[in-house]
Amino acid sequence: MELTQHQADAFARMPLTYLRQEYPNHIMHLLNDDGDVLPPRALHPIFYGCFDWHSAVHGYWLLLRCVRLYPELSCRDDIVALFDEHMTEENVAQELAYFNAPFRASFERPYGYGWLLALAQELKQSSLPQAQKWHQLLEPLTQDIRNRLMDYLSKLTYPIRVGTHYNTAFALALGLDYARALTDRPLEQAILDAATRFYQADRDYPAHYEPGGDEYISGALTEALLMSKVADKFPAWFDAFLPHVGSVSALMNPAEVSDRTDPKIAHLDGLNLSRAWCMKHIAKALPQNHPAQTPLREAVARHLTASVEHVVGSHYSGGHWLASFALLALE
Repeated sequence: MELTQHQADAFARMPLTYLRQEYPNHIMHLLNDDGDVLPPRALHPIFYGCFDWHSAVHGYWLLLRCVRLYPELSCRDDIVALFDEHMTEENVAQELAYFNAPFRASFERPYGYGWLLALAQELKQSSLPQAQKWHQLLEPLTQDIRNRLMDYLSKLTYPIRVGTHYNTAFALALGLDYARALTDRPLEQAILDAATRFYQADRDYPAHYEPGGDEYISGALTEALLMSKVADKFPAWFDAFLPHVGSVSALMNPAEVSDRTDPKIAHLDGLNLSRAWCMKHIAKALPQNHPAQTPLREAVARHLTASVEHVVGSHYSGGHWLASFALLALE
């Protein structure tokens, strides 16, 4: 199962609508005084839609990625208009000011950091003639987030392995791709050092305990995805980390989603899609004759079958974000 232009167009039309939809909004907002009692659009004039800040960020990422994959996308002009409307110097300054207010050091850390860097990477690599202007406009916020990630890694003693927003490996995987694409050697080295420090010695990961009831990424597979980009001898590392991975039924079979209108349980569709994404890349990093190849590829198919058809037209609980994970899984 691979991404088609029809799917890319359908996926793109979701954030095209939701990036202008202010409510409902799950706002994670620290107030410093009465003046901070403001609606989402005032707090985040670019990233106010899609239910929450990070979903708005990867909604923009999705639009650029779809156009890069399919330059003749039917909604291309609508995408350009949306970016022109929101990506202004004034709006970027307001987004940056939010991060620099007191007591907000942990806002969107690290998940939102990773996605903001992924968006900046897409802007830099986009073939749209307007994209370089948008990239430069976003650059003050991009560099602030980049520096925040560097600072965070300098003081993070232990990795966070949960299957939700605070997972360290997920953000580092996105950040590493950005650092390499933009030849940011200091950031790349900081991520390599952190990944090695956190994960190089990991053995016998207890993947049979996955998934948790509200997880949308696999702690095991996301770590392996990151290490496939980091470890010099990845196959040997993987064999020690997830020995006999094909026999871990809880990891190889998709999660059951009992209620797609529940915003937490709907996370499990994202888990199925992000697992497929991770397993695809892990398989590519392993030798063709590796014993995990067949189990991984068969598991990818099962996970996609379980969730990809539930993305377009889904309840807003999943619809505001799932298309990005479906795109990752199908590329």
